[in-house]
Amino acid sequence: MAGLAGCRARVVDINLTNTSTQAVKTIIIDYPTATFGKDKLAPGETFHYSIKPLETGMLKIQYTDVLGSIHTYTGTQLHKDDRGTIEVNINQGGVLVKPSLR
Repeated sequence: MAGLAGCRARVVDINLTNTSTQAVKTIIIDYPTATFGKDKLAPGETFHYSIKPLETGMLKIQYTDVLGSIHTYTGTQLHKDDRGTIEVNINQGGVLVKPSLR
């Protein structure tokens, strides 16, 4: 039982927050070997999702602003067994990503 106390899940918690005053929609998050999404984020809304990277690759984010323009972000390299958090602030003009990984 003592050996289990040190075990921690190797997941990355992603928090998507709409920091703008209008909704964003069709949010797609791609990461190595998988994808998840959210139809819409209201102003000020945060959506939480946990991922488990199984390979090395880039985090990719795509969403649509209130005018129908599609925005994309590619960056933040993920590695197999990474853990930690990634804060993703989305607004009408772009994305700010703050990773805290180990």
